[in-house]
Amino acid sequence: MATRKVTLSLDAGALEFAERAAKAHGISVSSWLSKAARREAVRTGYTPHAAPPQVEALALADELELAKAEEDLRAEG
Repeated sequence: MATRKVTLSLDAGALEFAERAAKAHGISVSSWLSKAARREAVRTGYTPHAAPPQVEALALADELELAKAEEDLRAEG
């Protein structure tokens, strides 16, 4: 998927969560935030009208990845 460089402002707590989560998954913060934004858009009901069908599939795959990560974190205590 194509990427664009953007500037964002995040509150310190949200950025810390993102940094820790990204590190735990071995991915960049940018990648983690992309996945989180996609998941949240789908979760809150966004349906892309002109986007290719793989966008929703990616979001669903992200949901599965998140569920697995949460399960792993719970198992670690």
